[in-house]
Amino acid sequence: MATIKDIARISGYSIGTVSRVLNQHPDVSEKSRERIEKVIRDLNYEPNSNAKMLKQGSNSAITLIIRGYHNIFLQSILEEVQLALHKAGESTAVVFVDENENEVQTALHLAASMRPKGFFFLGGNLGDFRSYFSEIKVPGVLLTNSARELDFPNLSSYATDDVEAAAYAIHYLYDCGHRKIGVIGGAAGNKESQTGYLRTRGCSRALRECGLDPEEDLYLPSRFSMDGGYKAAKGLLERRKDVTAIFALADTIAIGAIRAIRDMGMRCPEDISVMGFDGIEICQYGVPRLTTIRQDVGLLSSLSVSNLLLHLHYPQNGPTHEIVPFQLQKGESVRHI
Repeated sequence: MATIKDIARISGYSIGTVSRVLNQHPDVSEKSRERIEKVIRDLNYEPNSNAKMLKQGSNSAITLIIRGYHNIFLQSILEEVQLALHKAGESTAVVFVDENENEVQTALHLAASMRPKGFFFLGGNLGDFRSYFSEIKVPGVLLTNSARELDFPNLSSYATDDVEAAAYAIHYLYDCGHRKIGVIGGAAGNKESQTGYLRTRGCSRALRECGLDPEEDLYLPSRFSMDGGYKAAKGLLERRKDVTAIFALADTIAIGAIRAIRDMGMRCPEDISVMGFDGIEICQYGVPRLTTIRQDVGLLSSLSVSNLLLHLHYPQNGPTHEIVPFQLQKGESVRHI
């Protein structure tokens, strides 16, 4: 039986464009529409009846839930996902929750009141999904955390390998000559918070690989915000005068750390080097330009949107869990010593 994915592959157009044709959306060129409609006829494609009934029975938007009010990286993904869904003729609703709130319970309340066709979760606590996601019946996609171990039939995920990426960052700082490396951000002891835990785990592994001890007082947790990074960096540098580099578990944290270094009468990178994680655009225009681990926002967004559109038309398709490559983005905030 042909699927929307088959139509996209044979026609040479994206799943989003195929979806717009199937939904009779006007924002498609005549050439594209004719090509896609020909493939539909050739394949004798019939839209999944359950999905069709769902669409006829509800005009509710696809709902995007963002974990954290100050996470600029997640907001950059939000912008890309919204744009792709808009091009596919889908309306969206956006809900922010605090990084300590239960985003899946929020989704359950929204499912009852708004009847969304599907969910995007930008950031997430795996414990919340493990406890509550089975009650959600529409397709969902988790971004920046892997849900592979949860094995829900209607939950896909796309993420960067946080352990490997953080380990790479520590190795880079070590190769630059740094031996007293502070780490700030996240909540290291909370496995279910996932992002902070995995990144600190990668840091600890890399430090041992470099022959260094992961010293407890070289780590300070913080919220994923500039204010959190400011406070954590200040606290770290007040108690450890021998630190030469700080690895911040997010770029927003790194921005706050650089400001704290300046306010303490020091300079970055001359006195203290700073490295971030995410690759948000604003950090390439700051002084100094931030050295960071860059996540591929465009790929994360496009893959996740294609996945959700596919499952809206063919809900019986199984989930997809994919790891998206990262890369080192060199700036001016790390000094070789």
